[in-house]
Amino acid sequence: MSTDFDVCVIGSGAGGGPVAWTLAEAGYSVVVLEKGPWFTEKDFYKDEIACCRRSTYTPNLRDERHVIEAADGDGSWEAESTFDSGWDWWNGNCVGGATNLMSGFFHRLKPDDFRLLSAFGPIAGANVVDWPITYEDLEPYYEKTERIVGVSGKVVTHPNQEPRSTPDFPFPPTQEHPVSGWIDRACDQLGLHSLPVPRAILPSAAMGRRGCEYSGYCGSYGCSTGAKGSSRAALLSQALATGRCEVQPHAKVNRLVSDKSGKIIGAEYFDREGKTRRVAARLYVVACQAIETVRLLLYSTGSKHPNGLANRHGQVGRNLVFSAGGSGTGDFPYHNLDKELAEDLQVRGPFVNRALQDWYSIKDKEFGPPSKGGTIEFLLRHPNPVGRANSQKWGTDGLVWGLPLKRTLETHFRNAQYLRFEVFCDWLPTDDCFVTLDPGVRDKWGTPVARVRIGYHSHDLKVGRYLTDKAETVLQQMGAENIRSGVSGSPPANLVAGGCRFGTDPKSSVLNANCRAHGVENLYVTDGSFIPTGGSVPYTWTIYANAFRVADRIVEHLGGSSQDLRHAIS
Repeated sequence: MSTDFDVCVIGSGAGGGPVAWTLAEAGYSVVVLEKGPWFTEKDFYKDEIACCRRSTYTPNLRDERHVIEAADGDGSWEAESTFDSGWDWWNGNCVGGATNLMSGFFHRLKPDDFRLLSAFGPIAGANVVDWPITYEDLEPYYEKTERIVGVSGKVVTHPNQEPRSTPDFPFPPTQEHPVSGWIDRACDQLGLHSLPVPRAILPSAAMGRRGCEYSGYCGSYGCSTGAKGSSRAALLSQALATGRCEVQPHAKVNRLVSDKSGKIIGAEYFDREGKTRRVAARLYVVACQAIETVRLLLYSTGSKHPNGLANRHGQVGRNLVFSAGGSGTGDFPYHNLDKELAEDLQVRGPFVNRALQDWYSIKDKEFGPPSKGGTIEFLLRHPNPVGRANSQKWGTDGLVWGLPLKRTLETHFRNAQYLRFEVFCDWLPTDDCFVTLDPGVRDKWGTPVARVRIGYHSHDLKVGRYLTDKAETVLQQMGAENIRSGVSGSPPANLVAGGCRFGTDPKSSVLNANCRAHGVENLYVTDGSFIPTGGSVPYTWTIYANAFRVADRIVEHLGGSSQDLRHAIS
């Protein structure tokens, strides 16, 4: 069978970029099909309207949407289209994917995250399992990501520190806000261990990219300097430079076509003009983002795959996970501080870069049996003026307007600094969190959209509340006022994984340990959908690392690098 490329990669984010980079460097021809446009640094502005109020970097919900099923409080599920709710579940459909818009918090998983069942035991109602690989298997690829993508930080000793093969990060930390020192002092007084946060952000120019310019607008924004370690800036640009990688934007893959034997023989996609096209390759790598990967596999039916690719045992779409936890804020009014401290708090641009992992494992008799805990991340309130102003329009007696609104806005923006925290803990996989195809709603190409049920486990809220209370003690120690927090079962749509979990048993998993699909010899999945249990940190670094790992296995599948082949022939 003739093919156009050795490998076809569908999706260009954290799961697709490492594969394209590795294979192109190894001498193979690669095509990357990306549904969204191809933005560059020149297209990214610190424009809140473009970033966060309009669908500039994400699809228009009129054309593309999801259907979300949430509990209605009476034991049933209520479905609503995101076009009707406005709850946008797209996060960066463009070349480089969501890595263009990430905050770049890069924490590694820890050894216990790979053996959650063995380490902490079963939890009723949760589909907890051990991973088919260990931390030691992935550690070299965490280190590789640090070097190739560019991770800045400083390793410090703390009780829950994970093993490392290198003593420190390849780049020093980014500039820190003065409040970071306040957090350190408060944690030291409480006997806690504040940690510098690793960031996928270059502190200065390196690897053909400029360093961070510290505008204060980072999370949810594209990086105009290339300092942020997006798949596009860090990996695809280098893959393209080899001359063996081709990126096709505006290429919405509709389905993967399989032959009578079940092998994939083509990726069918719509181009920018809506015309149907097909590309053929030896191997196919799906990395569309967890929900969209499930959608593609379920829609790719064939004679050997009547229920969708790799779905012989009905596992595709099951065990979707998000990130559980909570958040909170404390106020630091300037009038309570001397002039020097107030001026420190008014600094804009540098990162807070502080986290706590003292309760990554909870060993507290008042909580209950030993349990998996999580990470507390500190950060300043986002500077977005429109969003912040909008949050001030409601008072205790209803809508605030006119002169009272002006005074409220003046107080909010001029009289205090706001230190926030976010809690990351495991979203336990359950039978009530999954993806299917919606039977009625279709996108602008006429294909069924993803229908997502977002049920959560009560244990998630218990852990989130425990960690949120601990975070509040730090704000209290710092002297913050008006401390408030919340824990919710509502998932963050930008922190999603699972749906195609990997494992050793085809009856309970979609992929094998190398993320090759059970029952489809030339299909791999490398985005976050492989993750069986999510851990208590953002997913991006783990997705990058695993994609590098799987890319090495794909090179072996294809026969080794071109250099290896030349040596074998000679």
